[in-house]
Amino acid sequence: MTLLSSERSAGQLPEQPPTPDGPVYGWQTPPIETAPKAASTAAQEAIDLAGKAGLHLDPWQQHVLRIAMGEKPNGEWSAPEVCINIPRQNGKGGVIEARVLWGLFIGGEQGILVSAHEFKTTMNTMKRIERLIRSCPDLHKRVKAYHKTVGREGIELHDGRELRYVARSRGSGRGFTAACVIFDECMILGDDAMGALAPTTDAVDNCQLWYLGSAGIGAASQQLGRLRRRALAALESGEPDPVLAYLEWSINPHLTECSRGCTEHDDIGSVESLLKSNPAVGYRLQVEKSMHRRLTMGDALYARERLGVGEYPSEEGDAWSVIGKDAWEALADGESSAADPVAFAIDVTPERSHASICVAGRNGEAVHVEVVDNRPGTDWVAKRARELTEKWGPRCWVIDPGSPAGSLIGEVRQELKVDPDAEDEGEEPRLLAPIVQTKTRDVVQATGQFYDAVAASRIVHLDQAPLSTALAGARKRDLGEAWAWARRGVGVDITPLVGVTHARWGLFVEIEEPEEEVEPWAEFD
Repeated sequence: MTLLSSERSAGQLPEQPPTPDGPVYGWQTPPIETAPKAASTAAQEAIDLAGKAGLHLDPWQQHVLRIAMGEKPNGEWSAPEVCINIPRQNGKGGVIEARVLWGLFIGGEQGILVSAHEFKTTMNTMKRIERLIRSCPDLHKRVKAYHKTVGREGIELHDGRELRYVARSRGSGRGFTAACVIFDECMILGDDAMGALAPTTDAVDNCQLWYLGSAGIGAASQQLGRLRRRALAALESGEPDPVLAYLEWSINPHLTECSRGCTEHDDIGSVESLLKSNPAVGYRLQVEKSMHRRLTMGDALYARERLGVGEYPSEEGDAWSVIGKDAWEALADGESSAADPVAFAIDVTPERSHASICVAGRNGEAVHVEVVDNRPGTDWVAKRARELTEKWGPRCWVIDPGSPAGSLIGEVRQELKVDPDAEDEGEEPRLLAPIVQTKTRDVVQATGQFYDAVAASRIVHLDQAPLSTALAGARKRDLGEAWAWARRGVGVDITPLVGVTHARWGLFVEIEEPEEEVEPWAEFD
């Protein structure tokens, strides 16, 4: 069991090291890997058979098979569950094809199921496997039929072994017995499909469940999130999960709090990050072309789709793990309102899909917090800030410049200008309300103060669904000896929670007044 880091760079591809004038290769062993101990592996049989059929596997694909097809001394799988988490277009399909060919023609598996979120993906896999089998006469002569009837897609051998391609639904696969089930596109895999397909292996003594996909995309990545948590828990404890082999190619991106020169996290714009998360670089992916996708997709999508930075839902039992549901609901008051002065805050999700505007104001001895707006996109935020400012005259707007909302500071400032032409005349424009930009220490203080206020029953709210949902899924992000709200990997939109946290802080923060210009001293005769 290993957690690989930059120290394992020697394992990227020692037999083909990058040279100044030669090709550059991605990491052939993953940054995150954990697996039960194995006495042997059946991988070489799969690798050789694939090669015979014309499928020549990359070193990383061979490594995956060696780990995933590890065997105990009695010949049973050392890892009955296998998960491969890797960015798109790296060639995970080749791993599926090699594993299926082995199961059909060497492993003696009586039933194999292959399923993907999109059935067309499953059909593409079927076509590739059929093409490989037909290209090898020794394999093709063992096939009784290539079934292509709707609902009966698959390959049947003369000895009764069968490969079935099934759609992913609540009822798919029921009534079928399989020794191997392969879940492609497992970043979109929920309980309905798991409940239908996973039990098909329960009556088989030596079986495997395979999960292959790319970085988590939030609530849809329910099963992938469970597998990843198990893997990380095993790595943290130093004891392997007894049944899970997990391999993930991804980076650990810099946080907004990282100091200059931080070596514990990865820069999303670096070539090193691309190599760390994409083993196919040098084989089917090109460095320059891949990095240009950052310009096309933007940082958040590029980090997820090409660098493996995912968002994973919290385990159901982790809900309300920071602030208890009962404690929060006890502070609800449907008639609550905020008294002047008030403070507003803006927050945006990492992928910029939603934004929130929140407000805080005194309500007796407590502070009223409220989500004013929670909408898709960000193009509405600046104009809405102007409307709210003209109506309420807040003491300030709070925006974290290191967060996704930081990009809106210029737009909001422009909307709040009293005299937009002042800058053209060389004067500092006056704003309808000051914009307070938080620093890391401010974010930490704001979070701690909000938490303490809830504990002391000095918060009151309207029991709004967006805020309750955010709190239910919220998790902590450690910052040294303190913590803040985790933005990534929580599976819910936490902008309402971050917004009210910062708005409450803005209600009490000291606002620096702009210095007045003073006429310089002059000497007079």
